[in-house]
Amino acid sequence: MDSADFEARMRRLEYFHGVRTLPGAWVVIRVDGRSFTRLTAARFEKPFDPAFHELMVGTARALLEDLHGLYAYTESDEISILFPPGWDLFDREVEKLVSISASVASAAFSLASQAVAHFDSRIWMGAERQQVVDYFRWRQADAERCGLNGWCHWMLVKAGKSAVEANAILAGKSVGFKNELLFQHGVNFNDLPVWQRRGTGLHWERQEKPGFNPKEGRAVVTTRRRLRVDEGLPMKDAYAAFIQGLLDTVDVDQVN
Repeated sequence: MDSADFEARMRRLEYFHGVRTLPGAWVVIRVDGRSFTRLTAARFEKPFDPAFHELMVGTARALLEDLHGLYAYTESDEISILFPPGWDLFDREVEKLVSISASVASAAFSLASQAVAHFDSRIWMGAERQQVVDYFRWRQADAERCGLNGWCHWMLVKAGKSAVEANAILAGKSVGFKNELLFQHGVNFNDLPVWQRRGTGLHWERQEKPGFNPKEGRAVVTTRRRLRVDEGLPMKDAYAAFIQGLLDTVDVDQVN
């Protein structure tokens, strides 16, 4: 048997090895916790636990730094990482991107929480900036919907209803009904922490730091890049403008 021919035949069966994200497209990798309902049931307070939130922010930070992303957004047990058109990590190979992003998230969360956690991963692509803006508006709308539903569900459970009964009460009910339900139990949804209603964003910013150059004998200012965790994201049109501002920081050469 010719070893080179044998290896070539086996390589050809790796069907998806050559699949890459489209050149010139904006890429979002979204990771989601696998079976996190069971994982969080005995370890974290419902519906929102600051300790769990910090773990998700830390995981988002690890993904953003390791994969060289532009922006990360996290809500509930999911994280979306945005990459500009000129990004070419792993030659934009889909198999690498989904497997490594899932493994980075799983490792970061597991090490920090001291509990085995698994994430899955998927890829979204947009050819236009408006599609990117719409993507993050979509995920923020999901955060608000899930946040309101989660608060209502657990409020009913803590008031003595079973999970099945709570789901039946909330099925098909309007946003107004759910807000009123919380209000009757002493909770104003609009007064809850912003990260519970709109999610959390992480992005890079420039920081000027004064210093002194001993060789030249003069004061100098150096610019460093640091990661900012934004727990007070705006919403709707203001959030769209915020995302557009991040996209505007990408070099024109990377976009065209």
